[in-house]
Amino acid sequence: MEKTLSSFLILLWTYTGLEKLVNFQSSRKAFHNQTFPPELADALSYLVPGVELLIALLLLISATRWWGYLASILLMSVFTTYVGLIWVGAFPRVPCNCAGILESLGWAEHFWMNLGLIGMAVVGIWMEGRKMKYES
Repeated sequence: MEKTLSSFLILLWTYTGLEKLVNFQSSRKAFHNQTFPPELADALSYLVPGVELLIALLLLISATRWWGYLASILLMSVFTTYVGLIWVGAFPRVPCNCAGILESLGWAEHFWMNLGLIGMAVVGIWMEGRKMKYES
């Protein structure tokens, strides 16, 4: 189960990070369509895919996997909060900078999927913590 959780999250973060880089101009434009100031949108267009790929790398290496799960929980919590705010109509327009197939989801589906991914990362961090406890 441990390998399945980390592998799934590695695939998720690698896919979303690379998709934003491969389609950088489209991704950058989507960040500028968000409710952020233009300067923040510029920074996020570079930071988000970089952080997503860094999380995938952290999850790939067993010595840093705990940190990868923690980073997954934190970043996915930010994304889920944002999706939840969009879902309840907190913004004047409905922007999205989702990767590939995720664009086809509705806001409710996206929200619940993100909660499921947070749950996977929570189970992963718990399993890593138990493993570290038994190794010491």
